[in-house]
Amino acid sequence: MDTAFHARAGVRVGCDIGGTFTDIVLAMPDGRLYVNKTSTTPENLGLAITRGLQALIDQAGIAAGDIAEIVHGTTTASNTILQKVGARTAVLTTEGFRDVLEIARIRTPTMFDLGWSKPQPLAPRRYRRGIRERIDAQGRVVTPLDEQQLLREVGELAGEGVAAIAICFLNSYINPAHERRAKALIEAAFPSLLLSVSCDVLPEIKEYERTSTTVVNAYILPAMRTYLARLKDDLARMGVTASLQVMASNGGMMGIASATEKPVFAVASGPAGGVAGAAQIGALSGDRDLIVFDMGGTTAKASIIAAGTPSLTNEYEFRDGISAPSRFIKGGGYVLKVPAIDIAEVGAGGGSIAGIDAGGLLCVGPESAGAYPGPACYGNGNDRPTVTDANMVLGYLNPKALAGGSLAVNAGLSRDAIARHIAAPLNLDVLAAAHGIRQVANVNMARAIRAVTVERGRDPRDMAMIAFGGGGPLHAVSVARLLGITRVIAPIMAGVFCSAGMLSADAEHNFVKAVLRRLDDCEPAALAAIADDLRVQGRDILASEGYANAAVETVVFADVRYLGQSSELTVPLAAGALDASALDRLKDDFNAEYARTFGYSSDEPLELVNMRVSAYGRSGQRLDFGHCKVDASALAGESGVRMVSFSADEPPRETRLVPRGALTRQKMDGPLIIESYDTTIVVPPRCSAHADGVGNIIIDLHQETA
Repeated sequence: MDTAFHARAGVRVGCDIGGTFTDIVLAMPDGRLYVNKTSTTPENLGLAITRGLQALIDQAGIAAGDIAEIVHGTTTASNTILQKVGARTAVLTTEGFRDVLEIARIRTPTMFDLGWSKPQPLAPRRYRRGIRERIDAQGRVVTPLDEQQLLREVGELAGEGVAAIAICFLNSYINPAHERRAKALIEAAFPSLLLSVSCDVLPEIKEYERTSTTVVNAYILPAMRTYLARLKDDLARMGVTASLQVMASNGGMMGIASATEKPVFAVASGPAGGVAGAAQIGALSGDRDLIVFDMGGTTAKASIIAAGTPSLTNEYEFRDGISAPSRFIKGGGYVLKVPAIDIAEVGAGGGSIAGIDAGGLLCVGPESAGAYPGPACYGNGNDRPTVTDANMVLGYLNPKALAGGSLAVNAGLSRDAIARHIAAPLNLDVLAAAHGIRQVANVNMARAIRAVTVERGRDPRDMAMIAFGGGGPLHAVSVARLLGITRVIAPIMAGVFCSAGMLSADAEHNFVKAVLRRLDDCEPAALAAIADDLRVQGRDILASEGYANAAVETVVFADVRYLGQSSELTVPLAAGALDASALDRLKDDFNAEYARTFGYSSDEPLELVNMRVSAYGRSGQRLDFGHCKVDASALAGESGVRMVSFSADEPPRETRLVPRGALTRQKMDGPLIIESYDTTIVVPPRCSAHADGVGNIIIDLHQETA
């Protein structure tokens, strides 16, 4: 059982591993905050955490044992899938259904791309075995489980080096008896095998989505378990015995026990922390509708906050290129039917490499220079230009050192890389080539924002943008102008904001039960019983993580669709008794949500597909952005002037350098370069900037240029 960390005041730590930097925020009980950026160590991801954490322990003057909780956003799960380095995974399914994973939904993400190839299944066909058993759609046993065949097949798979097995029998969401029996038999006969069972991971209708999610869970199980166990050991050697929490894809936290059993719920771990924090900032500033823009060293992410709540989805695809949980574009990746913040992601970050493609066109990303060797200006042997090098040549970045002086750079190496690989082949001068790299990156990032706004029926011009990550405030105004946005917020601790956001999140677990009945045929009492059972499950798991019953809050949702449809929308059920009037309100709420999403609604009968419950563990220890005090060293930066090129059509101009801590409520007109330890904020000409009462930097784009 995890330590009841929230029962006592203590030091809390948020850490987020990115492709280039590992960001750590240390929060003292009195609201003081210390921040650190350490180069990510790909060979041992936990090493960057322990290095950065030790630096903060020394800076804050505390003991390692004073840390009560660590909230961690990890890329271990996502990197395992992207790099195809997961476990050798097998699938046991109902006889005749071994190819469900490969057939998928017979969709392609683009209609006319003749060069597109379907992603290879994470479990090859030779490791997918059909087992004689059958349960029908009503949950009745048609064919008993052939236990001898099951054990024979598993024995063969174990002999071929399989390490993890996904068990996905037909209709197990209604009756899991065969999956439970198979799990017990395998655990007894082959205790070294890791098992991922669909009735535990995703007890929902839709055979392909359930199979895909269960297989992804099995594929990343060993990597996640090994990583978290090693991290816990490394922290213990430092004297840190704090409760270790993992950020989930839905924007909440979950205990290490849950993360090691169901890592599929943490594939989008890191970015979710930033969105959770952005919702808190929006509540403080009165911005209830926000575009969230997070640009790091490897990727850029976009999401939206509507009416103060992050946009959520119950299904998304994890894939290369642009990864978006769009309801309209599917087939390009691995389906994960799990609750997640609706985030679109593109391979455009500070370390994204620029080059000339076979057609002679300038392209940027998705290949990244990462933390090592990093951009050319790092001087670690990479001579290819990156987005960071373009920003260095244009004058946006400090030409001597980054991260508060801890990372020495050489601007001359950036100029050489761009001149050799971009400017010379395209017959451009270096400044024009650098502007070209930056513009291509900006357009790619605007594409991610359109995926969560325009594709969702929302006009970005009606929303403010909150920009964070090491590169977010560096590019925010340029991206905002591409979309017609007139207000940009660079939040407090923008460069490490995902880590800070994790400290503002609550523990959250989600539970689901299939119903699959016409709404007008549902008995309110039966639905209330389902909801109560799911609530009990939520309270039990939060109790195991140290939360008292009084600290637990539950919210009930329903997955609803028009009868005959194959996809559903998730609608919250109003608080109170689940009676006939609640079902009437559910019908009205679904029709309103359907009209908002698709532009129309219907009077067709409704079908209730699933009941859901989200259980939240609340705590008074969460980070309050309205009362935090950032250490002065994190707000320091250079003063003076620097020559900066804001346009390829104009010569560089003398631009004022301002430390972030020097900004007040008094507006300052651009151009400005605002420096701090964790990021650089660019305020171009025809913009103004000021600080609000919390410490966020507000940038107003003049209307005539938006």
